[in-house]
Amino acid sequence: MAGQAGMIDPTIFEGLQTKIDEDTAVRDELKDIIQALEKSNRNISFVLSRAHSTTVADLPNVLKAVEEPIRNVIETVSKLSHTASKQPYYKFNQMWARQVQDAAFGVLLWAWLGGRDYNGEEAKCGRLLTIEELGEVLKVPVNLKDKDEFHLTIEEYLLALTMLVEELTRLARNAVTLGDYERPLLINQFVKDVFAGFQILNLKNDILRRKSDGLKYRVKDVEDVVYDLSLRNLLPKKSEQ
Repeated sequence: MAGQAGMIDPTIFEGLQTKIDEDTAVRDELKDIIQALEKSNRNISFVLSRAHSTTVADLPNVLKAVEEPIRNVIETVSKLSHTASKQPYYKFNQMWARQVQDAAFGVLLWAWLGGRDYNGEEAKCGRLLTIEELGEVLKVPVNLKDKDEFHLTIEEYLLALTMLVEELTRLARNAVTLGDYERPLLINQFVKDVFAGFQILNLKNDILRRKSDGLKYRVKDVEDVVYDLSLRNLLPKKSEQ
């Protein structure tokens, strides 16, 4: 008696394997770009960490040194955008979400410290890039709704902003040790404004909501620094600010 043929056509699984292989190839390509982005982000973090031990007078040297790592991040994000936009966005976006958030944070901190604006002109300390300005710096679209392409999301921008507040809280304390009593005042007003802005938002993302709730502790930390300066009569006079 001849052997009975199977009930399922094996080509179904062969087709599935082909799709799996295609997805694996895409993931491998994306992974290489993401690793390059991680490296560039670390370089930015390394250079900007010097701001915690640098006086205001020497800060331009730090900002100048970070321009090349910033350019590398922009180039890598553009490459990631080009490759990722060939695929459904939400199929792979979790692969790069953290790295894009870190890149956004690096650019936000650079701009806040007084890095050149996105038109290449000099900017003053304390500036917050909007999500649109950040998208222009990174050369990627933001908050796309009508296209299934790579973009900077609102969540990534807001998470990067919470990271900026945390970093500035640390900078407020370190500025005092350098004898800089003006930056804590600037940081104090900035973090209060950011915290007030977050209170307007009705956040659904659990991680983002927790980060947002934690901002009130950062506000208190900076207020403590300013309060300590006031007790020691170290706050600059209004005419000096």
